[in-house]
Amino acid sequence: MIGDTMGSTMDALARALIRRLDLVASLNEDDRKALEALPITAKTVQAGTDIAVEGEEINHCCLLLDGFTHRYQFMRGGKRQITAFHVSGDIPDLHSLKFNSLDHNFAATVRSEIGLIPHDALWNLCMERPNIASALWRETLIDGSIFRQWIVALGRMSGTQRTAHLLCELTMRLQAMGLGDGHRYHLPLTQNELADALGLTVVTVNRTLQTLKQKGLVDRDRSWLTIMDWKRLSEIAEFDPSYLHFRIPPKMTVPQYEVPEAALKQAAQ
Repeated sequence: MIGDTMGSTMDALARALIRRLDLVASLNEDDRKALEALPITAKTVQAGTDIAVEGEEINHCCLLLDGFTHRYQFMRGGKRQITAFHVSGDIPDLHSLKFNSLDHNFAATVRSEIGLIPHDALWNLCMERPNIASALWRETLIDGSIFRQWIVALGRMSGTQRTAHLLCELTMRLQAMGLGDGHRYHLPLTQNELADALGLTVVTVNRTLQTLKQKGLVDRDRSWLTIMDWKRLSEIAEFDPSYLHFRIPPKMTVPQYEVPEAALKQAAQ
């Protein structure tokens, strides 16, 4: 029974990796079989646990199957800046394949299921399958593209725009991995975590989320986010998904909701 469970987890990890790479590159059947044959060690990581620490040498890459992870750095005064969130299929420390250590910390945001892939196995796979090497290289380039968009948001967008943009990005990434219905998503990020990613105070994040709700754009119930009006939310955020470089961007088929007149009046105040 334990062996069956481990086997199914290994299969799920390989499927998540293949689906992610399929979003940004053209894989053939031999590529998929080679990815399925990767030696992946499944592991459960509790919320708040560091998966990799700045400066620490590592000899594997982490593949996220279920949950959320984030990159972060601390300032001397103890303030934290989150520099990335990751969803299923992401390899958050893929650059460690070349650098062997990280220049930041990398932790589980919530209880997460991950897979550890030895660097040697990935190097050998890249040598044997140039198409996979190209796909993984593309992943690191997309990682940089997301970084640039975050810098633009932090430097030039209002708090409302920043928040809306991050919600658009995360929900589209979840949708692309089959983890949403174009409408409702499991997004278990606390207001503290959102604040540390957006460069805002917790009070501002709370107020901004309330404003977006009052305008009939989103609704948040604990760890679940409902997109009520994708068109208006993405317009406020000036969200252009081209920086995510999906071969075929996922469709965000959100039903239109009638916003109560009282809520519209309150939002306009």
